[in-house]
Order: sequence, then C-alpha cells, then structure tokens
Amino acid sequence: MSKGQGSTATQFFELGSSAEPFVFANGESLPGITVAYEAYGKLNAKKSNAILLFHALSGSQHAAGHTDDVPGLDGRWTDDVKLGWWDLFVGPGKALDTNRYFVICANYLGGCYGSSGPTSINPDTGKPYGKDFPTVLSSDVVRSQAALLDHLGIRTLHAVIGSSVGGLLAINFATLFPERVKIVMPVATGLRTTVLTRLTLFEQVMAIENDPHFHGGDYYDGPPPEYGLVLARMISHKTFVHLDAIENRARQTVTQPSGQLSWYKVGHSVESYMLHQGKKFVKRFDANSYLRIITMWLRYDPLKDAGVESYEALFARSKAAGHHYLIFSIDSDFCFYPEEQAEMVSALECAGVSSMHITVHSDKGHDSFLLEPQLYTPHLVYTLEGRWQKSSLDEPVNDVE
Repeated sequence: MSKGQGSTATQFFELGSSAEPFVFANGESLPGITVAYEAYGKLNAKKSNAILLFHALSGSQHAAGHTDDVPGLDGRWTDDVKLGWWDLFVGPGKALDTNRYFVICANYLGGCYGSSGPTSINPDTGKPYGKDFPTVLSSDVVRSQAALLDHLGIRTLHAVIGSSVGGLLAINFATLFPERVKIVMPVATGLRTTVLTRLTLFEQVMAIENDPHFHGGDYYDGPPPEYGLVLARMISHKTFVHLDAIENRARQTVTQPSGQLSWYKVGHSVESYMLHQGKKFVKRFDANSYLRIITMWLRYDPLKDAGVESYEALFARSKAAGHHYLIFSIDSDFCFYPEEQAEMVSALECAGVSSMHITVHSDKGHDSFLLEPQLYTPHLVYTLEGRWQKSSLDEPVNDVE
C-alpha cells in the first residue's frame, strides 16, 4: 500500500498592494489579496513537473496529507477537513505521485479557508468584509493562481486538473493561459452552466438570502444564517451523492429528535441524514463564501473571458498550444451529467484538439471522483506519463524528471 503524504501545512501568498491593487473582473479592487495554498512533492530543476489542482465547490487548499490547523479560521477547520480531500489520489506512489510531481492546490479567492474572502478583515473598518467583498468570477480565481505560479517560479505546468467546479476553472486556466500548461484534465465537469444547474444553484442562493439572520451578508456581529446554509447544502448534496447511496447511508443515521423544526417533525432516516449533513457543513463553511462560489458558477463564461464567440474558437487556443485533454464522465452523475462531457469532447474534436474520454461506471454518483481512486488512477498515470503520445510517436516526449 502507498504511503500517505503525512503532515502538511498551509502557506500564504500575498498579491497586490495599495499602489498596485488586485482588480476583479467586475471592476472592483482590493489593495491586496491573500492566496492560501499547499504544495506536495518537489519541484525539479527544470520546473517542468508541476501540477495545479483546482478543488470542488466546498473544498480547500488541503488536498493531501493531514493538516491539523489553519490559523484565523474561527473554528471552521473542523475534523471533517483535516485529512486532504484528494488524499486517495495525491502522495507517494499514488495517481499524482509526489515522488515524481510537484502538486499545488490553492483555496479560491472568495473562500473561507485562508484566501481573501468575505470573512477576511477589511483594513478600513477592522471588521470582516461581509457583503462588501467583491463578486468573484472564475477568471479572478484563475488570475490569482497564475500569479501564485509566477511567485513559485513556474512558467509552464505539466498538467492542470480540476473536478466538478474545479474542472470549470481548469478549462478556464487552459484557455486563458494556453502557453502555461500541457495537459488538461477536467473531471466530472462541463463547458457551461446548464439550465438545470442554474435553477439548483439559484435555489441555494434563495435559501441563504431568505434566512432572517443573513442581513444582506452582514451577520458577523450576530448569529450566522445557519438554516439558510443548511438548506443550501441539502439542495446541493442530493446532486453530489447518488440517491441510492443516500438511502443506504441514511439507514445508518439515527433520526433527529423532535423539535428540530418549528412544526414539521423529522420522521424518516433520509430526512435525518440530509439534515445531519447540512448541520455538519455549517460548522466548517461560511455563507458569504458559499454565495461567492455559487455566483462564480452561475456566471461562468469561458467564451466571454477569452473574448471569443464559440467553443471551437475557444479550443483553437488549446490546439495551437498542443494541449492534450483527459476528460472523465461518471455514468451515475446527477451534478454534471455525462451529456455535458460529451458536449466538451465534441467541441474539442471540432477544434482538432487531442483528447481522451473515459466514462467511469460507478454507483456513487458525482462523489465517485473523491472515493474511488482505482477507477481513475490508471488513466491519470497513463496520461501524466505521456504514454498517449509515445504510443503514436517514435520519440518519447515527456520531460518530467
């Protein structure tokens, strides 16, 4: 069995100043931002073995190993997040082998795990930014992480990988900075925000906005909008976990005692399970940050960011840069349906971009990419090692040391 990554720690990168503020895509600016990140493995002499990993909706910079604490999070670093969210995939001898690759994962701008976000202190008021923190778009996150790569001295990534919402950002990075990456790996994601997804996300926005404690985002001096965030998490959770898996897990959950709601009495294990998941979530996440990331997903528009009008034109950038895409679908995914990856593959083929499409057969739904490394690892390793090229070329081309 492969050894784990061991003890890890979050690091912080500071970007911008009062003289050179960080300007968001909507025109707002901050005098400086912080990007929280973790890195695993060792950067080689050529700086050619780096992999940038984008996390999912409620993930963090902590992708692997065990991080005991991150300062300044007001108790949000709970036991649920101390083990890296992709620890089954990142580490010595694993899919992202840290004996071979230098893996970087950063918390999104607008998040609540150490990067600048609504919980950060506004220097002008001495209080959290709250509602005054700017709207964050995917291009803002991508630009902040490109700046982190500059800080680390990394010009070109060996690969960029993103799962779920992170896959949207991986595509955004590859098409905004095509010269800075070789391999692009979108896992269980899509090209756009579908109508069904938009409705599901908007329901979550409404859940938080209508919590009486939300106060437009200024709630840090009083009780937080817990029930709004619980409801938002319940809405999203049923798209992440296959319904059969929810039913099976719920059988192990003790029904909540009466009085959890003002009139309705929780009386079924599925109800109890979903309420339990929501209540766990509010201990580790901030409602304002959740809204920032949900809004980023709702406003996702890689065509606008790249200044093009079609996906063929968008992926022409990948064609020119010589990218290779490895795309994963999950046949039981209710969050990003397999048809969405098929659309992506079609767009890549129209643009003449090298790609491979793998469909994972799983009964775990969208969460499969977190839980079943055996279904993904062979394909990740094959692609990262460049064997897809070596099989068609006479000369090996992989320069990872």
